[in-house]
Amino acid sequence: MNYPSRTIEEAVQEIARLPGIGKKSALRMALHLLKADKSQAYGLSRSLLNLVEKTTYCRECFNISDSDLCQICGSHRRDSALLAVVQDTKDVLAIENTGQFTGKYHVLGGVISPVQGIGPHQLNIDALVNRIGTHPEIREVILALSPTMEGDTTAFYIKKKLSDFDLKVSTIARGIPVGGDLEYTDEITLGRSILSRIDF
Repeated sequence: MNYPSRTIEEAVQEIARLPGIGKKSALRMALHLLKADKSQAYGLSRSLLNLVEKTTYCRECFNISDSDLCQICGSHRRDSALLAVVQDTKDVLAIENTGQFTGKYHVLGGVISPVQGIGPHQLNIDALVNRIGTHPEIREVILALSPTMEGDTTAFYIKKKLSDFDLKVSTIARGIPVGGDLEYTDEITLGRSILSRIDF
């Protein structure tokens, strides 16, 4: 594709690096920003810089946060006895959107996948065990992982690691299709899966 200027080409190349955006869509976005009021481009660039410079991870649950402790972990309205273990932040958002869960979360940062070279020690599993050991108020751990081979392997590993604790370990009901991802599951199905969770 021939571009009218090197600046446009550089912008298109950077935008096209985002997931789900091809060169044509990137060109449309770049041209839109060029034609729009400059405040729109400045606002976008400021928010992107803030995204990479000001966001951090919660020291308690490893969810994306603006401070050392995220809003969910810092809230006294959340049920501290319930802890949902999820793969990443997208899953926290998916469950929160159902409005069916009032507990807290623990974000693993992935799932065990020998094929991709991801082992248990590269995830936040040891931190989960330590968290449960230092927070006796946690009475139930819900393994809210996608029903894939990797998700099931991770769930079995965590269940074994938690076997010494006096707590209930459950998993979300299999209303979620096998091989599917939580972030793509409709809110009603996901909400029902949380409410009708079963012992793991």
